[in-house]
Amino acid sequence: MKQHTTLVRKGDSTLVPVAGLTVFAIASGYLMSLIPLSMSSFGMDTLYASWLASIYFIGLLIGSVMIEPIIARIGHRLSFVVFLLLLAVTVGVLPFMPYLSVWIVFRFIGGMAVAGIFVVVESWLLIGDNPKERAKRLGFYMTSLYGGTTLGQLAIGAIGTQGAIPFMAILVLLLIAVLPPLLFKQGQPQGHDHKSLSLKQMSRLNKAALVGCMVSGVVMGSIYGMMPLALNQGQFTTDQIGVLMAAIILGGMVVQPIISKLSVMISKTLLLAMMCLVGVFAMGLTYLSSDYMVLIIALALLGMSSFALYPIAITLACDHVNANYIVAITQVMLLSYSIGSAIGPLGAGMFMAQANNGIMNFFFVVLLVTAIYMLFASLRRKSHIVLN
Repeated sequence: MKQHTTLVRKGDSTLVPVAGLTVFAIASGYLMSLIPLSMSSFGMDTLYASWLASIYFIGLLIGSVMIEPIIARIGHRLSFVVFLLLLAVTVGVLPFMPYLSVWIVFRFIGGMAVAGIFVVVESWLLIGDNPKERAKRLGFYMTSLYGGTTLGQLAIGAIGTQGAIPFMAILVLLLIAVLPPLLFKQGQPQGHDHKSLSLKQMSRLNKAALVGCMVSGVVMGSIYGMMPLALNQGQFTTDQIGVLMAAIILGGMVVQPIISKLSVMISKTLLLAMMCLVGVFAMGLTYLSSDYMVLIIALALLGMSSFALYPIAITLACDHVNANYIVAITQVMLLSYSIGSAIGPLGAGMFMAQANNGIMNFFFVVLLVTAIYMLFASLRRKSHIVLN
């Protein structure tokens, strides 16, 4: 295994994928909040915000099963460039064709492009190395992702949500994100043969990892797709919404180094349960007080909880697995995440229609049920099956 690992990681670097990802994250963070907040300025009913969020995540879902052959054919670096440019095209079209049907089509394509970006970067960082190194690399990746996304949220107040200018700013950022993989040709994983997973092998993947990725998708899809709208309905100003969204993502960024250390010290399934309970506690705070500062703290804790689930789950899925299967496993995990992401905004929308604090109720129920499942899963933990 050591010889195989050395071959895979030879000449590899995290600089190219992480540099491109960070700029992409700034653009993506801004875009996810911009979509629901800009709809009214283009004459579209915000009632359809959940539709746009769900169609984006359906694109993410479908795209997640189509990425492996592209990476196998043209490699990680060129795949990264192609998916970033495809996303840029979908963003550039939106302000000039402000029709719901057009936005639905291009958000779907955008979801497929983002699926490619995630699979490329995650597999780039996870191929080779031991579980401890994978946890460190993924922690670095998630910190860069969330740090960039936090900056993107602040652009809501700085650049605004009206007209074409915000979309053009996002387009420029995506073109900048293309530069690292375009200019630096060294560093992508070499010397490995990507292998697909059979249905039987998929059934052997850790169930807690699959559930963790799906729940992460449910919560994250709802945060990105519905939280700005929920906060807007709560009579918060645009600047306050930007700060509250940034608090969620900053919480997710801060927890990453802690997660990368804890994931090699205690059971990852138990760690998933613990992080879900942090989110349950956060939602409990919102029931006790509606104060703005309390809400900032509660949403930061929600960010710590929800943003920790995916990296823990995906490293759990990749434990003791041959490096040749990493791309296929990241595809399956992203597929699971995407299913959750497509369901999440619709579920959150139903809760929001029933109560003023509906989205908080939704997170409370989802995270509590998941925490209970993970606690039982950690108690009945079986020996892990290795894919060979």
